[in-house]
Amino acid sequence: MSLLNDLPHTALHFYLTAPYPCSYLPDLQARSQVATPALLIDTRVYSELVQHGFRRSGTYTYRPHCDNCRACVPLRVLAKQFTANRSQRRAWKQHANLEATPHPLQDKAEYYDLYQRYQRARHKDGGMDNEDRESYQNFLLQSNVDSLLVEFREPFDRAQDRQGVLRMVSVIDLLGDGLSSVYTFYEPELPRARLGVYNVLWQVELCRKLGLDFVYLGYWIKNSRKMAYKTEFQPAQGLIDGVWRALGKPVPGDSGVPADQAQDALDTAQDEQRVQRSADTDFT
Repeated sequence: MSLLNDLPHTALHFYLTAPYPCSYLPDLQARSQVATPALLIDTRVYSELVQHGFRRSGTYTYRPHCDNCRACVPLRVLAKQFTANRSQRRAWKQHANLEATPHPLQDKAEYYDLYQRYQRARHKDGGMDNEDRESYQNFLLQSNVDSLLVEFREPFDRAQDRQGVLRMVSVIDLLGDGLSSVYTFYEPELPRARLGVYNVLWQVELCRKLGLDFVYLGYWIKNSRKMAYKTEFQPAQGLIDGVWRALGKPVPGDSGVPADQAQDALDTAQDEQRVQRSADTDFT
């Protein structure tokens, strides 16, 4: 790691957590490698750590480092070469009326309300559906790197003279070579909505506008239904044996999840490997 090697040898430390139950592969134990201290991990350092497979949860930076398993594959989409498939083009058109507004990380009651509804509907009994306000804030609103929060709302309600209904919130990190999807949550009760897919497409387009190369979508596990959607965004690369390699879409039926079932497309990064701790483009 070139930039990391420029730091004093005693500055940045890495340690392994104790084993804990894996959230995605039954009957397996997981471990994580953690980078500390958090205050030294600014945007430049974090950008390089992400290139080596790290992610963050709040100010906690980690990567999977299990004793007998290497199933978690860091995945990134090549934004400039990305081509939407037919299903993704439908999702883009379906939600094209949403108005996206970027903000610095901030807290609003309606964000937390939406987050709670999302967790109860999508991840019931998963450990995140009962998070209190402080845990939510530590998870999503604490950052030592360049981060932004994006609101996605229905159009302004002129009849009522008020802003449109909040449908989705994304937290995104701005890296040296791309964007890192921290977490996205959205209205879970909209019939036939494909907000997650739309959000990945929106981030790909933002990445293009910024002249950056990659959208980092966190970890992909071949046999995890929650992560199967990620290889639908092509071309993609996976970090395998320390090298970013082309990661194609699995053979139909191989992952057990058809493309059109990938409705939760941006339950990224933290929900996937969270450590146990107490737009104007036409994609046609």
